[in-house]
Amino acid sequence: MNSLELNDPIEIEAFLSKVSLSGLGFNTDCLLMDVYDAGLDYPDFLKAEGSDPAACYDGTSPAWAKYHIRQGKRVFMIYGRSGGKRRSHFSETP
Repeated sequence: MNSLELNDPIEIEAFLSKVSLSGLGFNTDCLLMDVYDAGLDYPDFLKAEGSDPAACYDGTSPAWAKYHIRQGKRVFMIYGRSGGKRRSHFSETP
C-alpha cells in the first residue's frame, strides 16, 4: 500500500469511518469511533502506511497497517503488521 497523509479534518473523518481492523490485538469495526473515544474529536493530521491483510478500507482488503492520528498535542497510533499483533497507543504532550 502507498503511504497516505491527510491534513483536512473532514477528509480524515471520512477516511477513518471506512477503516475496520480484525485479527490479533486491537480490533475495530470503525476506526473513527475509536479515535473519538481517545478524545480526538477533530483530528487535523493522519498518516497511514504499510499493508495489513486483516485491515479493510471501504470493505476492501488489504488496507494500511499503521495509523498515526493527531489533534494538536494529542496523538493516537495504531501499529500492526501482516501476521503480527496489532496494538494502539495514545499520548498527550504538555
